[in-house]
Amino acid sequence: MNMSNYKRFLPKTILNIFRPPYHYLMAVLGALIYRFPSKKIKVVAVTGTKGKSSVTEMINAVLEEAGFKTALTNTLRFKIGDQSDRNLYKMTMPGRFFLQKALRQAVKAKCDYAVIEMTSEGAKQFRHKFIDLDALIFTNLSPEHIESHGSYENYVKAKLNIAQALTRSSKKNKILVVNKDSKEAEKFLAITNVEKATYSLSNVSEINYTDDGSSFNFAGQNYRTKFIGEFNIYNLLATITFAKHIRIPEKKIKSALEKMEKIKGRVERIKTDKNFEVVVDYAHTIDSLEKFYSAFSNKKKICVLGNTGGGRDKWKRPGMAKVANENCEEVILTNEDPYDEDPKKILDEMAVAVDKNKLKVILDRREAIKEALKSAGEKAQNQADFVVLISGKGTDPFIMEANGKKTPWDDAEVVREELKKLGFTPN
Repeated sequence: MNMSNYKRFLPKTILNIFRPPYHYLMAVLGALIYRFPSKKIKVVAVTGTKGKSSVTEMINAVLEEAGFKTALTNTLRFKIGDQSDRNLYKMTMPGRFFLQKALRQAVKAKCDYAVIEMTSEGAKQFRHKFIDLDALIFTNLSPEHIESHGSYENYVKAKLNIAQALTRSSKKNKILVVNKDSKEAEKFLAITNVEKATYSLSNVSEINYTDDGSSFNFAGQNYRTKFIGEFNIYNLLATITFAKHIRIPEKKIKSALEKMEKIKGRVERIKTDKNFEVVVDYAHTIDSLEKFYSAFSNKKKICVLGNTGGGRDKWKRPGMAKVANENCEEVILTNEDPYDEDPKKILDEMAVAVDKNKLKVILDRREAIKEALKSAGEKAQNQADFVVLISGKGTDPFIMEANGKKTPWDDAEVVREELKKLGFTPN
């Protein structure tokens, strides 16, 4: 039973009528078939526009350091205990009973916690229903999925529906952790029937960013991590705030976060034997792209970015390109996930926001990455502090093209392959 099978035969208006009850029925059936597994395990959900995957990974690391056995579902991977598999679904919350099945497997494996990344798209299709939450972490909100939800207001409502799921949960001592600096924080803090904790950059002192990470003081404890950028300070604060609430010793929290090397596809750094490095990141909104670039404000940037997804959020294309134009020495526009839209047309819509003297348009993503690496290698011979920033896909496993074509992909692996071809040595 798959709604997509009917797209070829039924008008879109009819499909839109039947979609909500169909997805709700699937949510009910999934919970019944797998016998409401969330009641047997502590469930921590993370939602927001940015930082969700990073926060789930950080929370998982802290829980493991504290001796808990964990399950994890996010954009990057699916994990039950010691078994971890790459997420190849091209979606964070797969349907067809996936989450209920994963929770049942976690219960069977005697996991103490399940950490789940929850999205507005998943909530729209009721995939968060019948999952009893113990905790929800809200990271932030900025415009995204506007065409899918119909408006930014509807997007916010979809996120608030996840918070409402926390209030309806049968669990005791439920906690909502909120980024107080988010413009939508008050809407989440208005949620009732749960305990609340907040975090804010105003509670942090002695912030120091280096090429190798960041350090800061929070609640009297100094942290030195390998994560760079203000956005990662927020992710760390969310994790620390939650972990302290469930009484994980501060020593364990600090140890876990300081030991973490990297999160794949999230500001993933690939160093070379030349005067430049390469960084791969998922940044796919205007705000996240600005923050990604600002983390490397002291470096000259060669930037590779794509079309932000064919058929969706068309409004942000020139905005993304404008941010690149304002921050980068060179801007290379390339294919990302055009789906059924003409990729050249998409890039033409972005190109108008980039100065011609710094613009290159290369449809083939591998060739675009190769050109960026080659250019950085040449420039770095005479100048230090160059960085190649490749955004938009992170760990996305495919390039999604017309007629359902899926080309297997991994930005970081392509970078390493092309560096070797050019005679550079990646780390």
